[in-house]
Amino acid sequence: MKLTSHYNKVSVIISVSVLLVSGLIYYLIINHIARQQLDNDLSEEVGEVVNYVNLNHRLPKPVEFDEDQTSFAKTNINHYDTRFFDTPYANPKEKKAEAGRAVSAMVSVNGENYIVTIVESREDTEYLIQIISAITLVLTAVLLGIIIITNRFVLKGLWRPFYRILDQVKWFNVADAGKVTAVETKVDEFKDLGDAVSKMSARVTTEYQGLKAFTENASHEMMTPLAVITSKLDLLIQDETLKPDQFTQITDIYSAAGRLSRLNQSLLLLVKIDNNLLQDTEKLNIKNTIMEKALQFQEMIVNKNIQLDMELADLEINASRYLIDVLINNLFSNAIRHNKNSGNIKIELSGNRLQFQNTGDPTPLQQGAIFERFYKGSTSDGTGLGLAIMKNICALYHCEIKYAFKQGMHCFCIEFFKPL
Repeated sequence: MKLTSHYNKVSVIISVSVLLVSGLIYYLIINHIARQQLDNDLSEEVGEVVNYVNLNHRLPKPVEFDEDQTSFAKTNINHYDTRFFDTPYANPKEKKAEAGRAVSAMVSVNGENYIVTIVESREDTEYLIQIISAITLVLTAVLLGIIIITNRFVLKGLWRPFYRILDQVKWFNVADAGKVTAVETKVDEFKDLGDAVSKMSARVTTEYQGLKAFTENASHEMMTPLAVITSKLDLLIQDETLKPDQFTQITDIYSAAGRLSRLNQSLLLLVKIDNNLLQDTEKLNIKNTIMEKALQFQEMIVNKNIQLDMELADLEINASRYLIDVLINNLFSNAIRHNKNSGNIKIELSGNRLQFQNTGDPTPLQQGAIFERFYKGSTSDGTGLGLAIMKNICALYHCEIKYAFKQGMHCFCIEFFKPL
């Protein structure tokens, strides 16, 4: 959920809660004021009855009090506290019962005590309260709508510089010459954020370009002496005057130089993959690539008397031909080098799933470490970067590579989640 949505949610919840509580308090206050007004009117009515009795020395007739309903009840008590209470009011015009408010008090007429009860209709007061409540609810709804619209449009414009910066950060590529630029805004925080991100991107790009230049130069400079060493070793190996122990030592040096050369190339390839520097994408058919690689590795397969079974369906993806060649090449190479004589290799390609299975060491590889750099099995003589390169290629093209050990066979499975 976006920040504006979170803010709108909290703002609406708080606003609704405050408005509901305020509306309830407002209703209770209005109801209390209306009730007090009715009680004051009833007190005046009681005062009129007392004045009438004192002036005329008799009880007034009920019809003399407009629409108020007045009744008198003789009592023998000498003291009675005036009290107010709610009671039904019989409307004589509409002939129905309504909500009413009543007062009862004691009056004395010619030495006799009477309880006078006056009932007054609360219909007009209730109607007024309903009107005020309805107006309050309408105003609350309008205010809430204004808050939502304001938050949606005003805040959206307010946060627009932030999202521009965020979009630039999302699409920022350290390999490109472009950098994150500051945006025009009146909000100091967004201005500071834009400046900080702009400076950071410029610094990262500069450092990356320096590191890239160093890596490429170092790799190039390493290849030259390695080529010289290999060339000299080729000449020494061809010398027929070499003693057996000398030949063995030179062979070891030759093997180490070759391994160092492969290590250098592998590290350079990892750098290129990590920074997405190989963007020569084209539509490739994985089935055709596998069949081509099978022909290339045919001699190695025959030398180890390996049985190769392939069940291939067509699968097209958009990717770098070079990287896919490296991926399939490493799968074949691992399946052959770590296989046993007269072993088996089974390749299945169906749907979006590619699976390589091969016999070999009966001990399964370590699940949590096999795709880490420089991980090697106990019998491996490689650089330890092959599986790491495969994992990085899969990550670059949104694939997933998994390893499993099933029924004595090592299994590497690659799933292409979506067309690339």
